[in-house]
Amino acid sequence: MDGGASYNPRTVEEVFRDFKGRRAAMIKALTTDVEEFYKRCDPEKENLCLYGYPSEQWEVNLPAEEVPPELPEPALGINFARDGMQEKDWLSLVAVHSDTWLLAVAFYFGARFGFDKADRKRLFNMINDLPTIFEVVTGVAKKHTKEKSSVSNHSSNKSKSNSKRGSESQPKYPKAVVAKDEGEDGMEEEDDEEHGETLCGACGENYAADEFWICCDICEKWFHGKCVKITPARAEHIKQYKCPSCSNKRARP
Repeated sequence: MDGGASYNPRTVEEVFRDFKGRRAAMIKALTTDVEEFYKRCDPEKENLCLYGYPSEQWEVNLPAEEVPPELPEPALGINFARDGMQEKDWLSLVAVHSDTWLLAVAFYFGARFGFDKADRKRLFNMINDLPTIFEVVTGVAKKHTKEKSSVSNHSSNKSKSNSKRGSESQPKYPKAVVAKDEGEDGMEEEDDEEHGETLCGACGENYAADEFWICCDICEKWFHGKCVKITPARAEHIKQYKCPSCSNKRARP
């Protein structure tokens, strides 16, 4: 196999370029070329591996026979589970092992060519800025991109008003408040008055301007974050919040 023996990146930038090429190849196999990849992973064949090369080409093949191999080897026998589970679950599992292999290869080069602590950290940070193969294959990467864009726009709008709620309360606040915060300065006091009569759906206590609140997208009741164990940081990643009561009602086997 021509994937690694003839190519030895020696700098952090070269290793990262090698990583990106292999990553692109494996993403291609698990997304755009998935039908061809599926066919090549016949469970009747021997232990097969998915290889990604710096040229952005992928290959399903037997592992190297030499011990130890020139490069770390990918997960062995990915084809055996193909027909024993749902296709999306199988592809997700292959994606996870592919992410693991990419890291192994990158840090193999780092160890081989004596990267120091600073270079290893820089390499990992560069790698970590990219979505994992698993995130791309399962669609999590797109969701994160949308959420980051939404939070970024939301934060930008919030900065236009001098709100006492502070940045930690921004992720999930009343829709009426978010809309009004972009308007005149007097809107802030009106918001506090309007929501001062709002009661928490869990404890029954009043709304307070310095407390983090979250609204259930199903029943539209408001809750103190602490009452439903939701923090501002966690709220940033919630696309649709369901309170405990609505979650229990909708949970079906």
